[in-house]
Amino acid sequence: MNIQSTRFGELEVSDESVLTFPDGLIGLPGTRYALVTTSDDTPFLWLHSVDHPDVALPITTPWLFFTGYEVRVPEEDARRLELAGPQDADIFCVVRAAEKLDGFTINLAGPLIVHKTRKLGRQIINDAGGYAVRQPLFAEVELNEVHAAGSVPAAATAV
Repeated sequence: MNIQSTRFGELEVSDESVLTFPDGLIGLPGTRYALVTTSDDTPFLWLHSVDHPDVALPITTPWLFFTGYEVRVPEEDARRLELAGPQDADIFCVVRAAEKLDGFTINLAGPLIVHKTRKLGRQIINDAGGYAVRQPLFAEVELNEVHAAGSVPAAATAV
């Protein structure tokens, strides 16, 4: 399927790669999203709405920036996502960009959990506690120390 993006133009997304967030994402419209990347060597992906061309969130794998980050998924959330164990989940955190790097923040308190094969997602409240909604992103590492997002393939490419 092709989706329109005010940020990236037209994107091609396979139907099988669309992520569904049945309860939506806090403060955003829609329930269907795709992972978009602008480069293979960036630590950031975009979680782009399939149905709303102007909705795209920068996200990342939190361990690229916070090696000791811990996530505890509440039992009810794990059940709703049909997770049998940690191996079933991809975990991302939303990034808030700013004009300068020292203004970038990450939401470690409310990670996005995605079932790898079912493509089912949910934003949770991290039961590990003690994490900020706006944690400075570069508090532990410098940008030049961070490598690409790793094994999570993007689902969309520009047409």
